[in-house]
Amino acid sequence: MQKFYFSFLPKFYIGLLALLVFACNPNFTPEPTKNEDLSAVYQARTITLNENFESGAKTSYTAGSAALSSGSWNFDDALIGNLSGDVKNGTASARLRNSGKLTMLFNKTTGGIGTVTVNHAKYGTDANSTWELWVSINSGSSWTKVGNTITTSSSTLSSASFSVNQSGSARLEIRKTDGSTSRLNIDDIAIDDFSTTPPATGDASVAPNTSNIHLTMGNPSGAVVNTNSPNNYMLDKTQYVLSYNNGQGKPNWVSWYLGSSWLGSAARQDDFRADATLPAGWYQVGNNDYVGSGFDRGHNCPSADRTSSVANNSATFLMTNMMPQAPDNNQGPWAKLEDYCRSLVGQGNELYIIAGSYGVGGSGSNGTVTTIAGGKITVPNRTWKVIVVLPTGTNDVTRVNNNTRIIAIDMPNAQGIRNDNWGGYRVSVDYIESKTGYNILSALPTAVQTAVESKIDNGATL
Repeated sequence: MQKFYFSFLPKFYIGLLALLVFACNPNFTPEPTKNEDLSAVYQARTITLNENFESGAKTSYTAGSAALSSGSWNFDDALIGNLSGDVKNGTASARLRNSGKLTMLFNKTTGGIGTVTVNHAKYGTDANSTWELWVSINSGSSWTKVGNTITTSSSTLSSASFSVNQSGSARLEIRKTDGSTSRLNIDDIAIDDFSTTPPATGDASVAPNTSNIHLTMGNPSGAVVNTNSPNNYMLDKTQYVLSYNNGQGKPNWVSWYLGSSWLGSAARQDDFRADATLPAGWYQVGNNDYVGSGFDRGHNCPSADRTSSVANNSATFLMTNMMPQAPDNNQGPWAKLEDYCRSLVGQGNELYIIAGSYGVGGSGSNGTVTTIAGGKITVPNRTWKVIVVLPTGTNDVTRVNNNTRIIAIDMPNAQGIRNDNWGGYRVSVDYIESKTGYNILSALPTAVQTAVESKIDNGATL
């Protein structure tokens, strides 16, 4: 167990009150058991309040209110736009000019406000705009700015996320801050619940907001959905969760749950592509950035761990799930360990897996380098993985004890190891924490961490 901790470990989770919101939704997906494919449920329950400006009318910039699907909003130097120059999902979006504002005239009273995600774009060919998100906990009497000022520079919708983390009643306001006549489109304001209580287990019934089943064993680096943390930025996918390092163009780590429900017959999609969900202005690593580099586009969460559907398999080919991996590492002991993990699931187990890399400089088929893609992607020196193996069951955190099998490996990102057995690279979790600074199994009680993280696995490797 690492003895120092990241002070910004996020504590916002979806509470059970979120279920009340979706009970009124005819498209609500019923709660699954943990071993069902959770894709649709996570997609549905992540957002507990959404405003897409598709209902209601506000056709002039004159200050006034409009009744929308989420409630009543005030538009000041703002309107609902549906012209060809309005960038939108669907038929309409909000349009602001000068120092325009969009203000909730109601409080979100159930679940508080955790994370807020806003889509934004320039109107037509207008110049860039800047804007901010503000929150009020006293029904609009006073306001507090959340996060950074956002610059909108794209003519296509980009996403900005803010960690509000406010319990109780709260409302939001969006303020255009540049004061210019350039027009700004805002669309799809999505609000997650906030709770100060973490889940007791990894079961789907208590899956939290940005700490869902894939983070049952913890958030190793305290990753957050906040552009102020570009090198420890959380990307919460249905299929896995990761800490993205924008400065290195690769994940610090990726964490995922592997049970029988995630394994099926979907084919390998091989649709490597940039991740468009990265914050506006960040470089999106593309498929071609690895061409001629001498390194594989190395999956952290493997394609073969997500074969229950085409969509789930396709999600593993986002470049934010990739690291530059020496071919002999990726196709040798790393691949053999991936196969072994799936064989454990076939034996009646479920796994919690965290994988990542650290250091600088790896040896690929073209020799040793420190970066590729013109310096945009750091080549790691080592690759690591931690696997918690449990018989299929419930209350998973509480079931981890001194007898639980935990496999930790640390191997060189180098050629010449293709025929090695992965078992030869086993270390303790404590060792990986000492190299990375992470608290990898932070959700476990301290006494349990102390007991299990110092051990080196000596179980079967075939």
